[in-house]
Amino acid sequence: IVGLAALVAVFAVRGRPRLLVSGLLALSGLGAAVAAVAGASDRQALADEAARTTADTAATVAGLTHTAWPYVTAAGALLILVSGLLALRFGRSWPAMGGRYERGTGPAAARRAAVDPDRPEDLWKALDRGEDPTR
Repeated sequence: IVGLAALVAVFAVRGRPRLLVSGLLALSGLGAAVAAVAGASDRQALADEAARTTADTAATVAGLTHTAWPYVTAAGALLILVSGLLALRFGRSWPAMGGRYERGTGPAAARRAAVDPDRPEDLWKALDRGEDPTR
């Protein structure tokens, strides 16, 4: 869940926070992949429970089979790792969300059209341009 949230957050931030989130994305993918592969054939927890339940320290679990789901999880985690590494490498040039609504000081800010409060279409056009028609 952390990896998927970081994947979305990469596009919401820019600058150093983007690098931080990209690193978190790569680390979460790496951690999930390692945990999935390490747990794919782990029998120790079941053997410990069998020994505790039977009070026989030599008790083991027999006939245990594993599915492919840990490896599917590891493949998905590797995709998250790769996306984090790509974001670390190329993320500086990606656009960020919400830039349209930031207050500008350039020529576009000076070219604001006059808004007539008695004309609803002017109010809507100002909203479409990202302006606050109440000012």
